[in-house]
Amino acid sequence: MFEGKKIVIVGDRDGVPGPAIEACMKTTPGEVVFSTTECFV
Repeated sequence: MFEGKKIVIVGDRDGVPGPAIEACMKTTPGEVVFSTTECFV
């Protein structure tokens, strides 16, 4: 599903942060090109 794909991650400060999602995505063949954690109010 992620093979050959570029991945952009936007995590949530009060939910799942970007680095946690990024750690999960490293087990896929996709390439994480951007990862951040934002605060949505």
